[in-house]
Amino acid sequence: MSKLWNKGFAVNQLIEDFTVGKDREMDLFLAPYDVLGSMAHITMLESINLLEKEDLKVLLPALHEIYQSAKANNFTIEEGVEDVHSQVEMLLTQRVGEAGKKIHSGRSRNDQVLVDLKLFMRAEIQEIVELTHQLFSLLIEKSEQYKDTLLPGYTHLQVAMPSSFGLWFGAYAESLIDDLHVLHSGYKICNQNPLGSAAGYGSSFPLNRQMTTDLLGFDSMNYNVVYAQMGRGKSEKIVGFGLSSVAATLGKLAYDVCLYMSQNFNFVSLPKELTTGSSIMPHKKNPDVFELLRSHCNKIQGLPAQILLMINNLPSGYFRDLQLVKELIVPAFDDLKNCLNITLFAIEHMTVNPEILNDQKYDLLFSVDEVNRRVLEGETFRDAYLNVGKEIMEGKFDPPKNVAHTHEGSIGNLCNDKIVEKFDQLLNDFNFQKTEKAIQELISQSI
Repeated sequence: MSKLWNKGFAVNQLIEDFTVGKDREMDLFLAPYDVLGSMAHITMLESINLLEKEDLKVLLPALHEIYQSAKANNFTIEEGVEDVHSQVEMLLTQRVGEAGKKIHSGRSRNDQVLVDLKLFMRAEIQEIVELTHQLFSLLIEKSEQYKDTLLPGYTHLQVAMPSSFGLWFGAYAESLIDDLHVLHSGYKICNQNPLGSAAGYGSSFPLNRQMTTDLLGFDSMNYNVVYAQMGRGKSEKIVGFGLSSVAATLGKLAYDVCLYMSQNFNFVSLPKELTTGSSIMPHKKNPDVFELLRSHCNKIQGLPAQILLMINNLPSGYFRDLQLVKELIVPAFDDLKNCLNITLFAIEHMTVNPEILNDQKYDLLFSVDEVNRRVLEGETFRDAYLNVGKEIMEGKFDPPKNVAHTHEGSIGNLCNDKIVEKFDQLLNDFNFQKTEKAIQELISQSI
């Protein structure tokens, strides 16, 4: 097996298989980012005279070809090659000769995988945010569309007070904002450059770490090289909390839909093409899509705890335990993106029942409104409460089924414009344009 650390002896095959594990499989996701890191690193090496200009002229176009291959999913890690770092260096050496052997000066696989993961997570977070933005916009649209369509509100799963589909859809829209605040924290941690920390103790080469920070579009760097290594696993855990927060909102929404689609509620429905049936009950229209969505989201919510248990008892410095964190964090992004996509599709095709409150059992929803109406007419709250309660117990309660809620965030004043404003401000705080511009310039210089 080709290894950057090969010293001329073979490792026992059983040990080889166990220690490599799924690393090559996970590294395929990191390949484009490994190449970007190498582009920045060798550009910096040339600037401090550790690489000849002529070497840089042949290395950058070769790296660009590998990058394009990786982006097109045509990059493979060959049998016998240990990881993505070994594969890229081997390909370069095959294509440009001796210059390919120079690219590892001043770095270690430790800081290579650190920068790969941070660039990967940074890009994946952007995709999650963009999908979340789409779902947010759809929920606001549905909230406005159904702002006057009432449905029962529940506490303790007991009929409580009037709500509306406008409130229901809008609640999940605003929830996503807080979820993205958590994810934004993960993004800021990912957006710090660890390159140049090498194996965790820096390098005796006069590296220009600010240069690679700028080339890769990072906001800042992990200045302390020991901390850069300590950040491995910690970054993934914090990002995991962001992913789990989005998943929690989707999972709660899925639970609501499963409940509301049952015949006992009949609040919402899906087209038959979006449901599944029973092998023996011909009437069944099961909301499997939302049941599976709920389960996927529960799995994602366990991600931070899994990572925590892997890294919690590690001292400073690098340990191979961290390799397994990749197997948790890398697939989690696709899992959440699939959840967001299916939620978008299902909510788009969902219909609501506008006649829910015609059912007599929902008359009691209006008891609080009736108490408040009497208070406004001069009755004390306690007397109004007792009198309405007595009418309910005697079966004499016959409320007007109209609502007059006007305060901020209530049925009659959803404040969706303010919620959109909050989302837009948070979206601007991510400042994806800065990183996109830097990466595009780095790629362009390699052509």
